[in-house]
Amino acid sequence: MGEYKNDILRAIQERRSVFQANFTEQEVSKEDLLLILEAANAAPTHKRTQPWRFVIFRKDGLNRLGKELGRIYKEITPVEKYTEMMEINMAKKATTSNVAIAIVVNYTNELPEWEELAATSCAVENLWLAAHSLGIGGYWSSPGLINHIGSYLELQENQKCIGLFYLGHHESEPREPVRSPIEDKIRWEE
Repeated sequence: MGEYKNDILRAIQERRSVFQANFTEQEVSKEDLLLILEAANAAPTHKRTQPWRFVIFRKDGLNRLGKELGRIYKEITPVEKYTEMMEINMAKKATTSNVAIAIVVNYTNELPEWEELAATSCAVENLWLAAHSLGIGGYWSSPGLINHIGSYLELQENQKCIGLFYLGHHESEPREPVRSPIEDKIRWEE
């Protein structure tokens, strides 16, 4: 991996998606979760609306979430596309994680929706970087069934679930990022 000027730049460059296959049985402590969520809460937010909300699933909560994800998949999937294996896999993502976090945007109507979504996305990136700094891996999953999970999460009318973030301690090796050069993505106007 590259040389970096400081730990923040290193974390930004080295943070990767880590999936359930690499998770260990080691529990993510409540103390570490609170540190991770405090980092998320430090995200930038226009007019200080702080639109991010999180529903944390641990222990038996993961089993209940898994059952609900399987139920939703079975309910919304057309018969000709339904497979029992996919229903099992939807539930398994939750039950093979140490923690699942439902990511919710709380739209305030004070700002355009995209700004609230962007602020919540910044909170998720902070969450991800904080988890990485503690040796905890994870990834943001956004299957279509999250559009049907609002009542299970007890969301209000102005709230929307935009994904599930799965977390766990892991034993995966660091890997180089797969990115095209920044020079391909910028234009200088001087």
